[in-house]
Amino acid sequence: MFFRNLTLFRFSTAAAEALADGFARRLKKHVARPCGPLELSTRGWVAPLGRGEAALEFELGDFVWLTLGGEDKILPPATVNAAVAERVDKLEAERGKPPGGRERKRLKEEVLNELLPRALARPIRVNGYCDRKTGWAVVDTPSAKQGEAFVSHIRATVESFPAVPLDPGESPKAVLTDWLAGGKMPEGWALGDECELKDPGGRGAVVRARRLDLDSGEVREHLKTGKQASQLGLVVEERMSFTIDENLVIRKLRFLEAATESLEESERDSAVSESQARFALMSMSLRPLLATLADTFKLARPRERH
Repeated sequence: MFFRNLTLFRFSTAAAEALADGFARRLKKHVARPCGPLELSTRGWVAPLGRGEAALEFELGDFVWLTLGGEDKILPPATVNAAVAERVDKLEAERGKPPGGRERKRLKEEVLNELLPRALARPIRVNGYCDRKTGWAVVDTPSAKQGEAFVSHIRATVESFPAVPLDPGESPKAVLTDWLAGGKMPEGWALGDECELKDPGGRGAVVRARRLDLDSGEVREHLKTGKQASQLGLVVEERMSFTIDENLVIRKLRFLEAATESLEESERDSAVSESQARFALMSMSLRPLLATLADTFKLARPRERH
């Protein structure tokens, strides 16, 4: 179990306290459940260590691992629209004129009420963790919407959890472009083998390079024409690789052999202990990475409100 994509949020010391005393008890009031006959989706907490485990969180020091679960009904809009159109056509044929907007809305509600009980339900799982010591919420998704939904569910669980999206004081695009152009990078960091370059002039020109030496003349020529890095592959201390974009979303996170060899050398007697060991390695490895991001892009931890 390693996260593949990281959408990041920051929260204050006061917000971290809500994840301590009584947190496990509050989680139990927001357990995931199946969709009801007329529900499109449900969300709630499930055991991060898998089925059969009772705990709705896994704590490792100041790290708290959570998994948001639930169901989404699979009801394609095209199916709904076709059924509504059929009823609209029928009414128009009977009356000699099409139904108005209010009646169309009523017809759509009728269609949904008839189709929802028969729709298939797809299970949903989104992992994330909070670092109470440093104030990071890390959600395993590249989607800002899904990341916010995860944080919002923590907020609903503890009643107040003002975690906020990243608000960099340094332009990520400018920093990534400088690194690609040969500028000084954080110690132990190196360029990977992929990037995305965009024309800032609004002409829509995009260049994507994969499996390429980013120090090549080809890349430098694009930079000379004014293109800027909107996504950049990086390697950190030969222990992990990833791409990071202009919104500071991390994708394609991989832990390399230098990081995972300790896992391979030790034996564990269950899938649960394996998951615990992998989470420990991941969370402890990401803490210094996130500290470097905070320092580089000026990602201050929110202060308490007085």
